[in-house]
Amino acid sequence: MAITVKSIPLGPVSANTYILTDVATNECAVIDAGDFNEALKKELDGKKVKYILLTHGHFDHILGVYDLKAYTNAEVMIHKLDSECLSNPKRSLAEWGGCEQNNVSADRLLQDGDEIMLGETKIKVMHTPGHTPGGACYIIESERTIFTGDTLFSLTAGRTDLVGGDDFMLISSLKKIAGLDGDYKVYPGHNRSTTLDYERTHNRYLRRLV
Repeated sequence: MAITVKSIPLGPVSANTYILTDVATNECAVIDAGDFNEALKKELDGKKVKYILLTHGHFDHILGVYDLKAYTNAEVMIHKLDSECLSNPKRSLAEWGGCEQNNVSADRLLQDGDEIMLGETKIKVMHTPGHTPGGACYIIESERTIFTGDTLFSLTAGRTDLVGGDDFMLISSLKKIAGLDGDYKVYPGHNRSTTLDYERTHNRYLRRLV
């Protein structure tokens, strides 16, 4: 197996933080960081942490980025349309959630189709707006794996009633995900992992798009 994936629910509403490791090189990326605590630190010890990849800019996925960046010096990456969230607690909804946010800057602003090399593993960026303007999924085609953030969950989809949400964009993004070729392991921003084939059959949001 070329990669391993470890999930740790962190932060004020238990968003999933994923540790994606390229086995051949021991390089890893942390996908979303709702907090930075001893549990995450323990999982990262001994690994070469290269990237902090953010699926979107809401506070429950970014509150740990400042401390994680200080601890690892990893590159912070986020889609360009959500980059303001890293330094604006109104945009990230940290103020709305009653949370204190330490501002941080992105090292790389992403856009649709970008590719990121993690050791020998190629990660492709898919822009999936709707939950937020700069929502993004991270796809590893060689491993049939996708990290969907708050765009797609097991048996449901992301909400669009928060600032920056858009129903039509979310539907378009879900259609892009549903249209991927074949089955994928799906790692969402909250709750349990699933598979794309299962969601195509059982998720009411995807069923009508297939």
